Order: sequence, then C-alpha cells, then structure tokens
Amino acid sequence: MPTDTEQRLRLLLAGVLAVILVAGVVDLILDDPESWTSPHVIFEVGIIVGALVTTFVLWRGWWTSTRSVGELSRSLAERERERNAWRRSAEQALEGLGRAIDTQFDAWGLTPSEREVALMLLKGHSHKAIARHTDRSPQTVRQHATEVYRKAGLAGRAELSGFFLEDLMLPERSRPSRENA
Repeated sequence: MPTDTEQRLRLLLAGVLAVILVAGVVDLILDDPESWTSPHVIFEVGIIVGALVTTFVLWRGWWTSTRSVGELSRSLAERERERNAWRRSAEQALEGLGRAIDTQFDAWGLTPSEREVALMLLKGHSHKAIARHTDRSPQTVRQHATEVYRKAGLAGRAELSGFFLEDLMLPERSRPSRENA
C-alpha cells in the first residue's frame, strides 16, 4: 500500500500531466491553425501524446508495483505463518533439548560464561560473533571455548556439536535410501 507521501506525489504528477493535456488541447483549439502539419501544431500534438503515453506508463507501473507489493505481503505473511507453526511444533522438542544441554553443562561444571559460549558454539556462531554478542574479546571467547572442550573431554567444536547431535535422526520417511544417497 502506498504511503500518504507516495499517494500525494502520484496525485501531483497526475495533476501536472492532466494540466499539460488540457493546456495542449486548449492551445491547439485557440490557435485555430490553418495547417495541421505546421511545426507548432506537430510540437503541441507531440507534447499531448507524450503526456498521454507518460500517464499510461506511470499508471501501469503504479498498478504493477501495487500488485507486486500485495503479492509480496501475502507471501511474507505465509512465510511468517509457516515459521510460527514450525516454532509451535518444535517448541516442546527444543525445550527438552535445552534442558538436556543444560543438565550436561552442569555435569561438566561449566561456569555461566562458559555455558553462554558453549551454547553459542552449538548454534554455529564464530568466536568473533560470540565476542561481539557478549561484549568479550575474541581471545576471551577462545579461552572459554578451550576450557569448555577441556572440561567436556572433547577435541573441539565439531565434537561438541557431535556430542549433542550424534543421535539426532530424521524420521524414516525423510531419510534417503542408501541407493539414492
């Protein structure tokens, strides 16, 4: 939907084009030319035709863009509904996974800072991104990560992710068969 400013601009432009059309036609009538092939008449007819063509092109562009915005808004709303449905359906599973991860962090004896870094590592964030998000230096984040791996007895980020996700499987119908893989 166009904003008030866009709507006013459209009306102003339409008004200017209408004035050009009317003024051109009135001028032609008042001139009462002897020949319709004179340069003056051809010039004024060109201005009138140009204003008509511009009006049509602008109207078509506005109509197309308004339609596109509507389609885009509907598509965005549909993606939002899909996302919200997924979140609702996954909420229970994610809550259970969160509790399981929290319990394991307790078992490893992680400090609150180490827990925060470990969770962000599990989510796939880089050390630099974690540093920006937590207002820590990248070196401090690396130290926390190293301490997490040491306390957990893991070699690194891949093993940390594998520890929690190793047994995660898609439902049978979603897994490719060995022949198709």
